[in-house]
This record gives sequence, C-alpha cells and structure tokens, in this order.
Amino acid sequence: MEYVRLGKSNLMISRVAMGAMSLSKIGDEESAVALVRTAYQQGINFFDTSRNCEGCEKLLGDAVGDIRASVVLASKTSGQSGAEILSDLETSLAVMHTDYIDLYQYESDGFLPEKDSPDGIYNAFLRMKETGKIKAIGLATQELDIAEKAIYSGLYDTIQFPLSMLSADASIALVKLCEENDVGFVAMQPLCGGLVENIPLAFGFLHQYENVIPLWGVQTNEELEQILYFNEHPPVVDEKFHEDVERIRMFFN
Repeated sequence: MEYVRLGKSNLMISRVAMGAMSLSKIGDEESAVALVRTAYQQGINFFDTSRNCEGCEKLLGDAVGDIRASVVLASKTSGQSGAEILSDLETSLAVMHTDYIDLYQYESDGFLPEKDSPDGIYNAFLRMKETGKIKAIGLATQELDIAEKAIYSGLYDTIQFPLSMLSADASIALVKLCEENDVGFVAMQPLCGGLVENIPLAFGFLHQYENVIPLWGVQTNEELEQILYFNEHPPVVDEKFHEDVERIRMFFN
C-alpha cells in the first residue's frame, strides 16, 4: 500500500480510502466491523464518515477502537452555527470512542464558512484545532464554485468533491488547482453513484492523479478485494485506456 501526504494537513494516508457511509447498508454490525478490520489489515488507514449518519460513525468507531492511533479518521458536520459545530464534534467524539478526529470537514452546498464571519462556523473549527480535538480542517461540497473558493481561500487543508471518469472537465480541473495550492483532494462518488460499472477503468482514471484519494464505498469483502487488486496492479493508462474512458464518457454525456 502506498501512503501519501493529504495536502498541507500533513496526514499520511493510504491512497486507497474507505468511505464508511456504506457501513449502514451492510446487513449486521459484526459484518460491518469485520469489513473495516479487513481493510485495515490490508493497509487502508483512512476512513471517512459523517455526523449525518450516526450509525456509520458508531460502526466505524467500534471497528477501530483498539487501533485508533494507527488510523486516520475523517468525519463531517453541517451545523449552522459555531455552537452547533462544537456540539456535533462532541457527539461524534463520544460515538466514535476517540479524543480527536484527524480531518473534520464542513458539509456545505450553499456557502463557504470564512474566518471571523458572523455565523462563527470557521472560528469554531479553529478553536477545535487549537485544543487538539481535530487535526485538520476540510470542506465537503458538490458545488464547483464553493470548492474553488475554498481552495483559493487558503483556509482549508482539504476538499471533498465528487470525481469520477464521468466528471466534467471543470471538475477534473479542480485536481490541478488543489495540487498547485497544496490542498488535499478527497474524491467522493468515484463510481458516480453506481453509473460506472467498469471498476478497472474507474480505478485507473483516478489513480493517474497522485493527489486524489478516492473514497471507495465497499460493502463486501469481494468488493474490497477487487479495489485492493487494482491498487497492486493498476491498469495501464495508454491510448486504448483513454479511448475506452472517452467512449463511456460520451455515452453518459
């Protein structure tokens, strides 16, 4: 497994990451916890979840409780004030059985929290970082203009944004923008919500961008093994690869 620095956060994470939002879709708690442990044993150390899915936070926390120091945990909040943000964090810490969250992200598709703004949201993140309850500050959004503003602002260590082989050129351009500004890029929806079924092409497309960390929402050991296989044997990105990708892009776009 290859490990890379996640932007200026200085978090060293596996290039294969697990989106824990899918854990709630697994039949039982024991299977969900076992899947996380298997991922960890195979070298995955970066797991992402959200306060908006309390069940997933709990399952993830239960799975990594005794290996907490060896994993990088990311979660999110969509609180509408500084007080709500602080409350969400305390709840997440309790549910996940931890004293800190490595990457805490603000979920927003409407506006970008800024320093010293009246809502107090960004300043709440700063206070949490100063007290050691979070290590890095991120933004999760599906709005291109919000993502761009976050990158240029210099306030965020990472952005989480939808990215797949079906993404528009403007979305793909965010990858370069993040690289230029040393902002980590966490790719949500690497299979575009299930539209992409060709895993080798999907993996190879994202793997060519060294600063992109896809969140794979695996739900079974078979799915996990498939992703890990292509991590060890990345598809060759040649002319035929690009032709196959373009053919699928044209079909959907």
